[in-house]
Amino acid sequence: MARAKTKSTGKSKPKLERKTGAIAPPATTLTHIGASGDARMVDVSAKAATEREAVAEGHVVMTVKTLDLVLQGNSKKGDVMGAARIAGIMAAKQTHKLIPLCHPLPITKIAVDIQPDHKLPGLVVQATVKVTGQTGVEMEALTAVSVACLTIYDMVKAVERGMRIEGVRLLEKSGGQSGHYRAKE
Repeated sequence: MARAKTKSTGKSKPKLERKTGAIAPPATTLTHIGASGDARMVDVSAKAATEREAVAEGHVVMTVKTLDLVLQGNSKKGDVMGAARIAGIMAAKQTHKLIPLCHPLPITKIAVDIQPDHKLPGLVVQATVKVTGQTGVEMEALTAVSVACLTIYDMVKAVERGMRIEGVRLLEKSGGQSGHYRAKE
């Protein structure tokens, strides 16, 4: 991430790249904290409805033996990846009920993709969520990934309780006032 020195402190601050190539300044305040320090839902009523999209990912790390079992479809509970996809989609639609200060959104697209990665070994879960609205869908994408990973764990825990859920993060977001963000590799 690029860094620039501030005039007042001389310290480096991170910069976020916009899709246009312009640099968005980092936020200087926490938007969910009111003037008196209380938690609050952000008022987005003055914002224009724009197309917004977010992509998040996470990994479920397991042994090669467990990964092979999942890929062969021999889990006692059924289709592990299919159930995890559905769970992720359902979770994205319920984000506002799980995360207290999230807005309910008219989501227009949710895609949950799960791919094996023999280098982990394990499964890579990626969720893409899209909306035309007044606020972004980062939390919906992160919630979809988190619940899909938890569902994989739940469905396979009988054979391996030592699996790890790792690397849940936002990969990319577009739309809105803050512009485009892409995580560094």
